[in-house]
Amino acid sequence: MAETTSAVRFEHHGDPDVLKVQDVELAPPAEGELQIKHEAIGVNYIDIYHRKGVYAPPLPLPAGLGMEGVGVVRAVGAGVDGFAVGDRVAYVGGPPDAYSQARNLPAARALKVPSDMTPELTAALIFKGLTVEYLIHRCRAISSGDTVLWHAAAGGVGTIACQWMSAKGGMVIGTASSAEKLEVAKANGCTHPVNYRQTDFEARVKELTGGAGVDVVYDSVGADTFEKSLNCLRPRGTMVSFGEASGPVDPVAISTLGAKGSLYLTRPSIAHYTAQRSEYEAAAENLFQAIREGVVRAPEITTYALGDAARAHTDMEARRTTGSVILIP
Repeated sequence: MAETTSAVRFEHHGDPDVLKVQDVELAPPAEGELQIKHEAIGVNYIDIYHRKGVYAPPLPLPAGLGMEGVGVVRAVGAGVDGFAVGDRVAYVGGPPDAYSQARNLPAARALKVPSDMTPELTAALIFKGLTVEYLIHRCRAISSGDTVLWHAAAGGVGTIACQWMSAKGGMVIGTASSAEKLEVAKANGCTHPVNYRQTDFEARVKELTGGAGVDVVYDSVGADTFEKSLNCLRPRGTMVSFGEASGPVDPVAISTLGAKGSLYLTRPSIAHYTAQRSEYEAAAENLFQAIREGVVRAPEITTYALGDAARAHTDMEARRTTGSVILIP
């Protein structure tokens, strides 16, 4: 029998004020689904892309929002094995609907949460941690001695990345927008924090690498940093463009990659790196192990109520947040 639950919905793409909390109908879980009651919900830049309609293909409207959450299983659909009512689970991916008090979720996306991890910590780390896991282990694996340029080094993904890459022996040059954020990046393992508003990061990279350039650039900023990031790479270096917070990147001529040093360019998505259940579970275990060993530590967590989702988006777009942003339903 269906019930109602509170959830954030939007009927057209636009600014944060398009997000509205509504009472929506929640049916019992279908075959292959779990129904979970959320305890904490992660907020990520992909949510902003979905809200704006810049992520292809755009969501059919009206739509829910949110790609990760943590909660307790309260009903199990037919054909689901390995989960029971009362289990705490986390998830990344599946149909966007995390901004809600409760939801139905494909069981294939659910991960059991270790008993020593709180819902808030899990929500702060699971999506961002799995993003870092695939970026630095499987997209372009970082090894001891590698030099890296990471943009937005004080953000939720950036702080985790700096911790993990530093533990792997990488030398990390990280950009941030203020003295306070530079300190956050440095405290999390960034070797050389750079204030991109005061310093030409391309020139600073050349200075720090003796003109050689870095082995890899991880860029979630997009339009504002892309071209100069290519210039920061050594010959045969790799550009990992995994976001576009400042806007989409202009088309790149293939010949440009050759002219700048036979560069590699990839635009990865976590969806393709966690599509197989075995790979998804292995990535989560790699992350949980890094947390247990203290390699990946709890970030600064900024908490908003579910009804303040629009304000959370506004603050993130204005770069007023550091660490991880979560909603509490």
